[in-house]
Amino acid sequence: MKIRNILLTVATTLSLTACNDFLDVEAPSSYDPEFVFSMKSEVERALNGVYAQAIVGDLYGDAYFSKFQLNSDVDITTYTSDQHSHAAYQRFDCDEQGKEILKFWTAAYSLIEYANKFIYSAENTDIIYSRDHNGNYVINEETGEKEYDAEMMQWIGEAKCLRAMAYHDLVVMFGDVPFTFTPTTERGTATIPVFDRQEIQDTLIADLAKIAPYMSSTSGVTVERCSKEFAQGLIARIALTAGGYSLRPDKTSSTSYGTMKRPDNYKDYYEIARNYAEQVIKSGTHSLKQEYQEVFVNECNYQLVNDDDPIFELPFAKLSTGNIGYIQGPAYSSYDGITTGPWGKCSASVGLNALYRYLFRDGDRRREFVNGLWSYTYVIDKVTGQQRDSLVIVKDNYKLFNNKWSKLWTAEGSALGSTSEGSTGINYPYLRYADVLLIFAEADNELNDGPTEAAMECLETVHKRAFPDGDDEFYQQASGSKEAFQKAVLDERKWEFAGENSRWRDLVRTNTYAEEIVYSFLRYYSVSAQNSIGMTGYEDAINEHDGLTYIDQLPGNVYYHRYYITEGTQAQQIIAHRMFRNQLYGYVIEKEAPYNVLSTYPNQSLQSARIFNPYKSAQKPVTSQITAGGFSADGWSTTSFYTGWGDSSNGRVKNECKNSFYGYILADANNNIWIIRNGAQTQFPSTVPAAEDLPVVRYILPYPRNVIQRSGGVYKNYYGY
Repeated sequence: MKIRNILLTVATTLSLTACNDFLDVEAPSSYDPEFVFSMKSEVERALNGVYAQAIVGDLYGDAYFSKFQLNSDVDITTYTSDQHSHAAYQRFDCDEQGKEILKFWTAAYSLIEYANKFIYSAENTDIIYSRDHNGNYVINEETGEKEYDAEMMQWIGEAKCLRAMAYHDLVVMFGDVPFTFTPTTERGTATIPVFDRQEIQDTLIADLAKIAPYMSSTSGVTVERCSKEFAQGLIARIALTAGGYSLRPDKTSSTSYGTMKRPDNYKDYYEIARNYAEQVIKSGTHSLKQEYQEVFVNECNYQLVNDDDPIFELPFAKLSTGNIGYIQGPAYSSYDGITTGPWGKCSASVGLNALYRYLFRDGDRRREFVNGLWSYTYVIDKVTGQQRDSLVIVKDNYKLFNNKWSKLWTAEGSALGSTSEGSTGINYPYLRYADVLLIFAEADNELNDGPTEAAMECLETVHKRAFPDGDDEFYQQASGSKEAFQKAVLDERKWEFAGENSRWRDLVRTNTYAEEIVYSFLRYYSVSAQNSIGMTGYEDAINEHDGLTYIDQLPGNVYYHRYYITEGTQAQQIIAHRMFRNQLYGYVIEKEAPYNVLSTYPNQSLQSARIFNPYKSAQKPVTSQITAGGFSADGWSTTSFYTGWGDSSNGRVKNECKNSFYGYILADANNNIWIIRNGAQTQFPSTVPAAEDLPVVRYILPYPRNVIQRSGGVYKNYYGY
């Protein structure tokens, strides 16, 4: 039975009960530990209770993506308000009163407490040792010691991986945090001391390194369970984070936002990251054989693939846990709570930066799949009076839909039903093989002061999946120097991991967050200004930074064509792929390899759209170009893109373009731009400052106020909170 089908039951019938508030009272046990940890069948059920804590909505089931995926040039949540908020986390604007912070904190430490108790009990039970068929201990002939039971060690390893996940994300989000491996039942209710992030990460690395050799490969436990490869990959991720930059507090100042620093021995961490990533690579367990799109469409169809990109997927359960594919993908509205199709409502609340699609290289297959340009709403047919679906182009939206996951990609026979909303049960790949390859490439480049053949091979393996016909220019540029290769890896991560809570973390680790936030703001601001007050003077700087010249050439009107992808001959499938892949750039037929309909648009029951012109100079296309080859054509339509981003009548830049990075850079009612340095607004200069002259981004979250109060003053916020 798949783990996701039993987690909910296990969580309620046999759980390792944790306290509701953050470790402030002893957690009563709902079972007799001596009974549970005397039978392996009960131990496995108890482990499922640990998994159940990871998939709750306040942690990885929703909040990890919807509340704490911070704004960048890839992922964005737009805001209109020009007032301080307790909980506008994505725009770096919050305080210790934010309710979602407390919920996330409590859920993370609840998972840790469950894991601590499971690990402590499992490591102190007699069944941790292997026995022969006569019930005698199996003794290792070389050491003379009792040998460990393989299943028990695997289960302990899984719990340690889940614990390390939670602590790793807490460290990334909060910096130095309370840390312990001892369950409440053993240590009492004393306040847990705060540990430096380096010590926490060192401890996590050592703990995982010790258990990883005892764990089973992904092929033996499936990607819904923590495996040896996941433990090794998680070590690599933690080590790369530990060796990178992070925001350190100035404890002598109540207003200082801190300083970006990395440890003096950062190369030691890069060596750990490289070595453990290499172990995953050399195992040969995972690959990138599937097309990029297929990886996520498979997840939307509840298919487990154990030997490809996903290494560990959080195992959500249909109609009970996980909002993946509900908060991403095209919006799909309902009428009286019912949708026309069998998929149910899609909120599409988690989206992508509206200008992200222009940051891709031409021909990247990921671009057309990920960047969603249309949604669906219901209309009432004037003739029949029946409800039907209607495709809607995004028009002047300030963000795009992230089409990586969607309930709409689920086959109709497996859809959740026309009245469903969240709790999709679609898995999330917390670690993918592509990530491991790029971790190796980044770490190896740093250690060797330039790209080695092995590092280039890892980068190429990821890149060529999106460019199967080759991209020699990219590889040549990447091989030029250490700095060029580092940029290439970061760019690859930018294109590869949209919506996976990765981009802002990559920018923090490499100390490039401030610069990218400035340019993300200026892109929005400049596009809005061009439609209200005119050119800003920053356009040339944006073009130079991006290596492109699109920012002052965006179209006021865009031509688009609605069509259905229909099954047919291979030639028809080729045309479908060409049209979808090239929708941004307007050319219709190019020399491309045949490709399956799957890689054009996953849902063939709903209309999709082709956008013809991305730039002002494009002309209206010829209808006959697209009416052949198995498509149902209803002609070309036109709509405005970007013109609604400004208001020429009052000469004001739109609030969404001024306030979505409010806690770092913003514009006032008079269109003056301000940047925040240690809590104070300072005028942004007419020339974009060099990266090293920009103030730090206060991405670190504050400890929740309730947690500080319960600690009796032991915990204290810094970073100007």
